Amino acid sequence: MNLVQPIKDKELLKEIKDYLKESNERNYILFLLGIHTGLRISDILSLKVKDVQGWAIFIREQKTGKPREIKMPSELKRAVRSYTKGKPKHEYLIKSRIGKNKPITRGMAYVILNQIAEAFGLERIGTHSLRKTYGYHHYKTFNDLALLQTALNHNDIKETKRYIGIEQDDLNELQRKINW
Repeated sequence: MNLVQPIKDKELLKEIKDYLKESNERNYILFLLGIHTGLRISDILSLKVKDVQGWAIFIREQKTGKPREIKMPSELKRAVRSYTKGKPKHEYLIKSRIGKNKPITRGMAYVILNQIAEAFGLERIGTHSLRKTYGYHHYKTFNDLALLQTALNHNDIKETKRYIGIEQDDLNELQRKINW
C-alpha cells in the first residue's frame, strides 16, 4: 500500500519553506496553508483573499459541509498579509495563471507538491501530505489525539492515528525491539 506520508522532519520543513519563499510565493502560501491549518486541498484551493483578511479563516468544508474556524499562526498570517497586499478581495488565493480568476486545480497542486518532493528527495508525497504534516506535528507538539481528531474532522481516534502515521510509527518501533 503506497500511502502518502506527512513530512516529519522539522528541519526539512524549514528548508522547503525557505526554498518556496524564494522561488514561488503562491506555492509558498499553498504549502504554509496546508501545514499550518490542516485544511483539505479542496478547501485551500477554494479560499479567496477576503477569506484570509483577519486572524481566522472561516469556511464550510467541501467534503463534510461542516463550518470551520481556523486561527492562523503568526508565520502564516505574516506571509498571507504580505502575499495579499493590493490583491482584490474576490481573487482566489491560489490563483491559476490560466483564465481570469480561477484557482489552480487539484491536479496542479499535486504536480507542485511532487516537484517539491523531487527537489528534496521525498517519496510518497501527495495532496494529503500537507494535511498529514499538520496532523503529525500537532500530535507531536500537543499529544492530544482527541483534539486533533476534532481539528481534522475525523470520526474516530483510530482513523486519526492511521491518517498521520502514528500507528505505523508505533508498529515500526515495536518491530525494532524484536530480538528472538
